[in-house]
Amino acid sequence: MKDIQGIILDLDGVLWRDREPIGDLQQIFFRLQALNLRVMLATNNATRAPAQYVEKLHGFGVEISERQIVNSAIAAARLLAQRFPQGGPLYVIGETGIRTTVQAHGFTLVEDFSREITPLAVVVSMDREVTYQKLRAATLFVRAGAAFYATNTDRTFPTPLGLVPGAGAIVAAVSTATDQHPIVAGKPHPVMIQICLEQMGLHPTQVLVVGDRLETDIAGGQAAGCHTALVLSGVSTRAQAESWQPPVDVIASDLTALLQKWPPLQGDFILP
Repeated sequence: MKDIQGIILDLDGVLWRDREPIGDLQQIFFRLQALNLRVMLATNNATRAPAQYVEKLHGFGVEISERQIVNSAIAAARLLAQRFPQGGPLYVIGETGIRTTVQAHGFTLVEDFSREITPLAVVVSMDREVTYQKLRAATLFVRAGAAFYATNTDRTFPTPLGLVPGAGAIVAAVSTATDQHPIVAGKPHPVMIQICLEQMGLHPTQVLVVGDRLETDIAGGQAAGCHTALVLSGVSTRAQAESWQPPVDVIASDLTALLQKWPPLQGDFILP
């Protein structure tokens, strides 16, 4: 792992829990700069657009560019644009991030169910204002023939109070009601990691993927051929990580601890 030149960081559970930072983020990014690592941020959270993440990080004293941030909204928009290059109508359950991103890729938004129009696809994401009406419209559109996409299927979302329902809980409701499984854009599927590797111009073996969730962050990094590090500041536990196959390269209490011992060795368990 001494040849690592780039790092891909998850956000929720790695850099913060909702509005609460995990460690001194300004010092963390100074450390990344001192280590001369190329940095990308990759999150399954599609509620914000990259510009909003830039603003949030700025509030923690971190300067970063929009091009360094990839979320599952961007991955979903790439998949949709590949399948429907002409653009067209979509029905979206989700917040600002996914809605503005698909619009920027040439799609329009259908706001409610209508028999007069069937969207090309239904896209389901995290929506903290989800209603039965939205689930009803998504179900009717998918049953009428619209393709079914999900930005991600994270079942839970880490907050200072504990784990709360994530996008996967909403996706599960639509999947149950339609008897269909969605095409998923976010981790562990490879699109987001591939976009990050393209931006950094690095080979997977030169990159460390850091996350707090085994079934998304770690599985996604491993599928892409990258090194992986699990931090215990979010969802997955040390016991779960130690039984994970293939093994995680490194386990650390948090990102601060991981960066203090650099480069890490395969099999390390790093405490502060």
